[in-house]
Amino acid sequence: MTTSLHLPPLLWEPIVRTALLEDLGIGGDVTTQALAQPGQQLHAVFCTRQDGILCGLEGARQAFTLLDPTIRFSMVKQDGNKITAGDVLATVEGSATALLAGERTALNLLSHLSGIATHTHQIVQAVDGTKAHIACTRKTLPGLRSLQKYAVRAGGGSSHRLRLDDAILIKDNHIALCGGNIRQTLQAARAYAGHLMKIELEVDTLEQLEEALSSGGADAYLLDNMSIPQLEQAVKMIGGRATAEASGGITLQTARPIAQTGVDVLSLGWLTHSVKALDIGLDIIHP
Repeated sequence: MTTSLHLPPLLWEPIVRTALLEDLGIGGDVTTQALAQPGQQLHAVFCTRQDGILCGLEGARQAFTLLDPTIRFSMVKQDGNKITAGDVLATVEGSATALLAGERTALNLLSHLSGIATHTHQIVQAVDGTKAHIACTRKTLPGLRSLQKYAVRAGGGSSHRLRLDDAILIKDNHIALCGGNIRQTLQAARAYAGHLMKIELEVDTLEQLEEALSSGGADAYLLDNMSIPQLEQAVKMIGGRATAEASGGITLQTARPIAQTGVDVLSLGWLTHSVKALDIGLDIIHP
């Protein structure tokens, strides 16, 4: 689905390791320890029970190989692939103790990230034919930002800021910090920013946008919770001089009408903070 989808294994490892440590506690998987035969081997397959977009295979692989490097994990599909209910995504073979101890961590990551990729793809499809791009925000779950933003890319979306130091994004509290004066706020930001750092200003009203445009302007405007008519007027006022970004309460149903106003970007926090996981299972193959 995408031609440049990659996240180095090194970035997955600390997240997967932390998840395993959280799950194993100090005694390990006592259920499997009680029931498995010494040296028992298993063969299992990851299958999807829903249609969607796949993401998270590297995390699933590491959930087993960090426990036992001899585990054999084979990817049948690739991140970014469209998958259909019943598809086999990957196979895993090896120690029963490692396979069952890593199962939940593998499924948690695979299901969650595939859910993000799937819902992102649905929004991307909804605005197809317009010039608007779909972006996620910094509303990520603590510790999972790199993986969640990777999943958005797997679904065909892009990222807003990765961190606070990527760009200057002025919101209402920042304007309040400067006494409510938009001109003063923009001047201070411009004086601080280097030539490569962009400045985006969040505006709630067309009056604020007009004030900003007459004050030297920003590189981008975050048009927050505006109606369709307001967005159409805002796009006309900006006139291509800056990026127009719509944000706030955007859903699958409202995405296309919003995109048709002419905005450049639709940013959606829920893609990462509250998306529904895709239903994926790990099934043991009996000889």
